[in-house]
Amino acid sequence: MGRFDEVYGRWQADPHAFWAEAAEDVVWTKRWDRVLNDDTPPFYRWFEGGEINTCYNAVDRHVDEGHGERPAIIYDSPVTETVATITYAELKDRVARFAGALAAQGVGYGDRVILYMPMIPEAVVAMLACTRIGAVHSVVFGGFAAKELATRIDDATPKVIVSASCGIEGQRVIPYKSLLDSAIGLATHKPDRCIIKQRPQAEATMVAGRDLLWEDAEATVEPAECVPVKATDPAYILYTSGTTGIPKGVVRATGGHLVTLKWTMPNIYGMQPGDVYWAASDVGWVVGHSYIVYAPLFHGCTTVLYEGKPVGTPDAGAFWRVISQHKVKGMFTAPTALRAIKKEDPEGKLLAQYDMSHFKAQFLAGERCDPDTLAWAQNMLKVPVIDNWWQTETGSPIASNCLGIELLPFKPGSPTRPVPGYEVHALSPEGAEMPPGEIGALAIKLPMAPAALPTLWHNDQRFVDSYMAEYPGYYQTGDAGIVDSDGYIHVMSRTDDIINVAGHRLSTGGMEEVLANHQDVAECAVIGVADDLKGQVPLGFLILKDGVTRAHDAIIKDVVQMVRDRIGPVAAFKQATVVPRLPKTRSGKILRATMQKIADGESFNMPATIDDPAILDEIRESLLAIGYAKKG
Repeated sequence: MGRFDEVYGRWQADPHAFWAEAAEDVVWTKRWDRVLNDDTPPFYRWFEGGEINTCYNAVDRHVDEGHGERPAIIYDSPVTETVATITYAELKDRVARFAGALAAQGVGYGDRVILYMPMIPEAVVAMLACTRIGAVHSVVFGGFAAKELATRIDDATPKVIVSASCGIEGQRVIPYKSLLDSAIGLATHKPDRCIIKQRPQAEATMVAGRDLLWEDAEATVEPAECVPVKATDPAYILYTSGTTGIPKGVVRATGGHLVTLKWTMPNIYGMQPGDVYWAASDVGWVVGHSYIVYAPLFHGCTTVLYEGKPVGTPDAGAFWRVISQHKVKGMFTAPTALRAIKKEDPEGKLLAQYDMSHFKAQFLAGERCDPDTLAWAQNMLKVPVIDNWWQTETGSPIASNCLGIELLPFKPGSPTRPVPGYEVHALSPEGAEMPPGEIGALAIKLPMAPAALPTLWHNDQRFVDSYMAEYPGYYQTGDAGIVDSDGYIHVMSRTDDIINVAGHRLSTGGMEEVLANHQDVAECAVIGVADDLKGQVPLGFLILKDGVTRAHDAIIKDVVQMVRDRIGPVAAFKQATVVPRLPKTRSGKILRATMQKIADGESFNMPATIDDPAILDEIRESLLAIGYAKKG
């Protein structure tokens, strides 16, 4: 039996003992009475009766254990030409002071604070300051429009909102404060106070009587000490898009979050205290919460806070420069970022300029990694390239190759096997187990790992309806895929990306995999469009590599034949179009459902997270040219 099988088997045989042992690795104010309260499924409560503080475990603990001089955060901002290091001792002082500032504004145990922040150290300080005094933070991604922020203000009802005058997206300065003012105007709930960090790139206008400058808020306050909270209390609320257009407030329970994330750093990511870890995400997303802020700090690592892009700040070597300069051991990004780098530097000429000798592993998550991108990254980086599958709701990986336990054989297109805490099944619409290799709805047997959401904020019924009702005893991930005969998971698409072609259930992800293998294709997407005869037929969108001069018709003919050869005529893949870019969220996910609505001539709400709305007009024009979509 391999080492991974032994660890996973230990979890399966006795999950309570497994997580109780992991819980010995964090500092408790009061030990739990019960590892798991599972009296009222699907509502599970981990480490019931225990008391703990998130901030103590992330910051003070390391100072108390003699590691105060170790770097906690390396802030690297190519857009402002800033690099700064904050030690654990300095971080403790800054967090305690800002926690005191929040307390001076009446924020205390159980109160909510919304953070609407760019990627600056103050964002991390504010998150930790909330957890220090037992307040619940809800970080809203800085690029969200006022209407989206307003819905979150009304749901979380914050006492205080912390923001900055602006964020910087590549070359653009985004004025956050005017968006915040508009959101507060739209919201029914009004915060008592807004604390604003002024940045020189855009000065914000302050509202008298409501707004305080960050420095003024801190000026005369006493630093705050850590306040123990119940293990079952929420550490934070993170909103994720809901099908109704009303966001779902995913709750993260304090104790389970701490125990699980601390366990993942050495076991999944192979990181040790003092190692430099970098998640190239944003604190507005779950990856930023879990692996920019909490997990690396819980484990005593140094975390990189990067305010820049994979390309354009200044070039496609930006990621390699950060890894080389800061001696990064493990790095986490989305496949989209690697595709952007690959498009601009397919030969890795920029990579060759940097010393990557400290770099041991590249981790990927956020969307399915196509085998072509995976192969390119492995070939260029010469380190394991490890795909993760997880969700905002789970807070940490469902499936991954576990670098710190045992590297299993790689299968391109698969995030490997479920990690301890997760047992995954592919189910038929009736709830029966699908045979190995056949596509089904991916569902997780309950209970899940302690970091997974215990419920939605103030909405138990929606929690049940959204995740638990379809397959009783299971969490419905919303993803479709297969579990193969080796137990490897292959996540093909969202369940709503399964298309039904003349009664055959086919994965658009499987077709994208074929298209991505064409030598001229840099990136692609496949959607299902309505068809009178077959119900749905697939339609491909291709972005070509820089410098490709072949006729588009010839390339389209190639990919149509490739799908026919590899998936078969059953796919009915007959049409594709070349586009300059694809519509994406700011975290890099392709907006396939929106593209499908345009193709089918349906109305849609502008996605709140879209990076550039103008791309949708380009997509519509491309679709019109091949006989789809409607004018307007």
